[in-house]
Amino acid sequence: MPRSFSKPHSTSHRLERVGELVRHAIADIFARGEVRDDALENHPVTIPSVRMSPDLKLATILVMPLGGEGAEATVAALDRHKKELRALIARRINLKFAPDLRFALDRTFDAQARMDALLRTPAVARDLERRGAEDKG
Repeated sequence: MPRSFSKPHSTSHRLERVGELVRHAIADIFARGEVRDDALENHPVTIPSVRMSPDLKLATILVMPLGGEGAEATVAALDRHKKELRALIARRINLKFAPDLRFALDRTFDAQARMDALLRTPAVARDLERRGAEDKG
């Protein structure tokens, strides 16, 4: 049986651990201001998570500017400084290979806002009230 079928498709502990190392390293880089760019200085960036490829050679870094303003400009600025960030991360973490970096906007905040809006609709509120009455009765 091939190895790919014997393992579950969830992320391994090692992938999560290396992703957290990369996340902490890049957060430290931003906190110290080691990368100079107007787009990055005007919009503070939060890094909710880093997803690592199974071979640890690719890191997809999910970013979101605080307030959500200038998101595309922030991702473009990060892409411009990709090589510099990779070198700075490689100095901070001990891996055989420094992972290639990809930056993407974190859409979980948008999804959470849509879910909150959906839960506040009159139809859902009515159903929740009806369910609460059935549970009491």
